Formats: sequence, C-alpha cells, structure tokens
Amino acid sequence: MTSQVSSPAEEADEVNGSDEALVGEQRGHAGGKEIRRLDRVIIRFAGDSGDGMQLTGDRFTSETASFGNDLSTLPNFPAEIRAPAGTLPGVSSFQLHFADHDILTPGDAPNVLVAMNPAALKANIGDVPRGAEIIVNTDEFSKRAMQKVGYETSPLEDGSLDGYSVHPVPLTTLTVEALKDFDLSRKDAGRSKNMFALGLLSWMYHRPTEGTEKFLRSKFARKPDIAEANIAAFRAGWNFGETTEDFAVSYEVAPATKAFPPGTYRNISGNLALSYGLIAASRQADLPLYLGSYPITPASDILHELSKHKNFGVRTFQAEDEIAGIGAALGAAFGGSLAVTTTSGPGVALKSETIGLAVSLELPLLIVDIQRGGPSTGLPTKTEQADLLQAMYGRNGEAPVPVVAPQTPADCFDAALEAAWIALTYRTPVFLLSDGYLANGSEPWRVPDLDELPDLQVRFAQGPNHTLDDGSEVFWPYKRDPQTLARPWAVPGTPGLEHRIGGIEKQDGTGNISYDPANHDFMVRTRQAKIDGIEVPDIEVDDPSGDARLLVLGWGSTYGPITAAVRRLRKAGMSIAQAHLRHLNPLPGNLGDVLERYDKVVIPEMNLGQLATLIRAKYLVDAHSHNQVNGMPFKAEQLATALKEAIDA
Repeated sequence: MTSQVSSPAEEADEVNGSDEALVGEQRGHAGGKEIRRLDRVIIRFAGDSGDGMQLTGDRFTSETASFGNDLSTLPNFPAEIRAPAGTLPGVSSFQLHFADHDILTPGDAPNVLVAMNPAALKANIGDVPRGAEIIVNTDEFSKRAMQKVGYETSPLEDGSLDGYSVHPVPLTTLTVEALKDFDLSRKDAGRSKNMFALGLLSWMYHRPTEGTEKFLRSKFARKPDIAEANIAAFRAGWNFGETTEDFAVSYEVAPATKAFPPGTYRNISGNLALSYGLIAASRQADLPLYLGSYPITPASDILHELSKHKNFGVRTFQAEDEIAGIGAALGAAFGGSLAVTTTSGPGVALKSETIGLAVSLELPLLIVDIQRGGPSTGLPTKTEQADLLQAMYGRNGEAPVPVVAPQTPADCFDAALEAAWIALTYRTPVFLLSDGYLANGSEPWRVPDLDELPDLQVRFAQGPNHTLDDGSEVFWPYKRDPQTLARPWAVPGTPGLEHRIGGIEKQDGTGNISYDPANHDFMVRTRQAKIDGIEVPDIEVDDPSGDARLLVLGWGSTYGPITAAVRRLRKAGMSIAQAHLRHLNPLPGNLGDVLERYDKVVIPEMNLGQLATLIRAKYLVDAHSHNQVNGMPFKAEQLATALKEAIDA
C-alpha cells in the first residue's frame, strides 16, 4: 500500500502510467472467452452528476479492496449540486487504479473509460491514451446531446475514435429491458444503468459481486423493489459481458499479497481515516472528543462520520457559522475535551481570530483544514495545497501554530494521532493540513492493533503549584513545564484552581492581566520557543545510490506522484534523492544539513511555491519550485519529465 516501502522489484512495476500493463499468460475458460492476466488497470467512470458515477466507482473500489488488490482512487465531481444535464461542467468522474503490487497514485491515464454520455466522452477523451478501451452508452448520443457539448458530427461515426478500442453499448435500453418485469417507468428503470455498467465491468475484471448485492439491499432496505431492480440491472450487466461477442476478453488482476504485511485491511478514504484517527486519539487520551464545525466542502464528511459515534464519547456540534464552530470547540478545550474544528480555506480565514485566542490561552485545539482550490469560493470540489502560508502566518500578532500534513489517505489516521499528541503535550492549537485529493481518495489501510497506538494520557492540574514567599501555596495558570513549556490544564470547577482567561496578555506565571512591555516580549518569545521546541523526528532521505545531486522535497499529498516519478527515473538509471515533510512547523532539526548535501533542490507543490518560499527564507538554499494550481493532483509522468530536466540542466 502507499505508505509502505517497496522492494526494488515492486518499484519497477509503476513506471509507465499509460503503457499497457499486460503480464503473464493468456488462457481460455469453458465459455470459450479469453482471460488475460494484467498486473494493474486504471478505470475511469464518467457521466452526469446524477448518473451515480461516484457510487459506481465506490462499489467497484470496495469489491476490489475485498479481493485484495492494492488501489488508489480519484473522485472528481462538479461543485454545483445539480449542474445542467449533459453539459461539460456537469460531468462527474471516478478513477480507480488497482494492481497486484504496491502502487502510489490513481494513475496518469485510464486504460478503460466508461462514458455515459457525449459530455463525459468529450471531457475525458484527452486523458485517454491511444489503444485504450472506451465503453460508450450509445443511447445518449442524440443529435441534441452532441450539439450541447460541441460535437458537430458523432464521434462514434466520424472516425475520431479509430485509435481506440470502442465498445458501443446501449446501456439505457439494455437496462430498461432487463427491468421490464418491474413496475417502473422507463425513466426510473433507466436510472439503474450505472448498475448495469458496474455489472459489466465487474465481469470484465472478475470482481466479487456478493458485496454489491448486499450493499444494494441495505441501501434500499425501505424500498425492496428498488433494491431488487438495481440488483437485476447489476446482474444483467454481468450476463451481458458473459454472452456478448463484443467483449471477447476478460481480465484478471491478482491480489497484491506481496505488497501487504500481515494484518486486517479495509478500504478507507482520507476523511474517514482522519475521523477514526480523532476517535482513537480521544480514547488513547481518555478524553471526550468534541467537534465544533460548520459544513464546508471537502471537510463535511468528517462531521457526518463523527456524528455517528456517540458511543465513543464523541459530541458533534453543527454551528450556525465558522466562528461559532471554533468558538464552541475552544470552549470545550477549556472544559477538558479533546477539541476539534474542521473546515477548508475560507473557513480558516473566519476562524483566524479564535485560533489566535487559542494561542494566547495556550489550550489544545485541532484545526483540520481540508484544503481546496481558492481563493474565496474558488474550486470547492477540487484539490490544492495553497493554505500553507495561511496556516503559518494567517493571524494578527506573533501567533505560532504547529502544522502537520498527512501524505496519503490512510496516513490521515496517523497524522490525526500525531496532531493530537502535539496539542495535548504542548497545550497549543495545531493545524492538520489535508486536502481534497486525500480527503476523497482511498486506499487499503491496515487496521492497527491497540497496543500500536500511542499513549496520549493527560494529567490535569489538581492543586496549587507555586509557593509564595510567605509559604502559602497558590495556583499559577501560566507556570510552565520546564521541558515542554506547556502551562497547566485546569478543568473548570476544580476547587482552588480558579483563574482568568481571555485574549488580553497575561502575566507570566500568575496569569493576571498585564500591559508590561517586558512581560509581553517575554510571553511572545516563550510561546514561540514552545513551538520551536516541539520534538519532531528527523527527516529521512531516500537516496539509494548515495551519489544523487538532486533532492526532491515534498509535503502532504504530493507524496504519491513524487514517489512514482522518482521510481520511474531510477528505473531509467538516474540518481535522484527524495524526502517528504510531515512536520511543517517546526521543521525537522536536520533539514538544513540535508539540504546542504545536494546541488539542487526541487519542491513540487499544488500552489505557486509556498513551501519553496519558506525553505529559501529559512535555509538560504536555492530551492526551485515546480508547481501547478489546476485543481488536480500531479501526474507522475509530468513530474518525472520535470525532474529529468532538472537533473540534466
């Protein structure tokens, strides 16, 4: 899976994302159809936002995960709740890359495109390499539908698709025919065409079917007729693949048994992994988990998920706005909870004053920022990494906040535990910077054993902690731990621990309001020293040859594309080093020494060079930014080309 270190043999597998990946033997079965063995496949389902492409992709992914393949997904959908049907802005797609070995990305280009209408074909054909298979729903290729997206002639007839293996399938007609015994209108029956397509693809790639049928019966438990209709459409798609002469070949992709250490695995998205990480952190800390949040794409799924887990002591509060959400969370932190607020970039802007208040109060608080394309509303359903400088400096005054960034969907679980440890240990708000690519993408995740989880137990203040000159004992709310510089965490209502909180500067130790210039200077420097002193592990450098001149430095979700690109270059005989940052504030203590070892440093980012700016300023190295802000993750081939040019320069 993507968080593992691969063997050289496995690294060699993800080299050419658009090349046909056929290995092994070809053989027939009793039905006379050929079965071809592959080592990996990239499939993209595309259609209107109302065609159920996300559900179709999710079900195919779930069955693929249960089969034991390694996988990585990329959902891509419009921001509008219901964009005009049949238009390019309304196209929704779901890409899945699955393999019999360790893979890192959802793939650069699909081997198979399922296009439910002309808009889906036109929006995605530019990504499809020649020779790939295209399954087209011919029922939707009416003259009006094609004109709506700018097709003057039918691409199914004008020769423009001659370089592809095109399978014209009347999905809607076949679905309606399969459901003729159900009491459904043609329109209602046609809505199940995504299940027909899912059945066909499940036959093509020998995916299990029991899980999907069980899912449909559960999803439509209150409407059993609808459930059975969808199951009938799903089975009809499978049978169509089995019997039609147009699909003479089916494919097998073996389980990725060598890629996974022993354990219990499940498919998981970044937002789900992050939610589970927060719950695990609260249990390991023996603290109730409190989420104060306001719905915002792409962070809302965390609120949805955590609201299901009251049995674990989770309390969720959907506030009327972003400011109220973080205000309630900070109040919960004062009350002794593991407090969290979730948002995206626009919400961070609204929460900034309260984040500064949390810095002043020195209370643990997790700010989960699922980054998206901006500024302002920007591209709500697309990904970006452009909130780094906002997380670092987006508050008035000197208000330092630690920043942690996960690198894969499954890694969001560990990053949540790491962020919680920092917040609880050092009594500080902490930013957790995920993004839309990680949040909505998925991969296999090994469920950890309980004894693998860190101990996050917290000791609350219980009584006086300072002796005055006259021998009397008092409680000083800003008397600090000499190692962490954290102040005591005193739960309201504890006898003898009454103290004042608020945004006005406090006197060191006593916590009394203070306007003394020297005291303010001391408190500002102490808060900064507390963040600078956080114990973060040294950054590890992957440099097998030891003679690389170029270091690729990344952070967050660029891990997969960077690592895939580096593997390709090493496969071609080039020496290149790679390092990836989880901790962005403070940075690892050995980072400066690492940077000095290399002649060139390239930093790929989905922004205009924010980390590169920080690295150049702090370490005075000539770090080069390779960036894009198109709302999509890097493609491995694109990065490999750019890095090769940097090596050759």
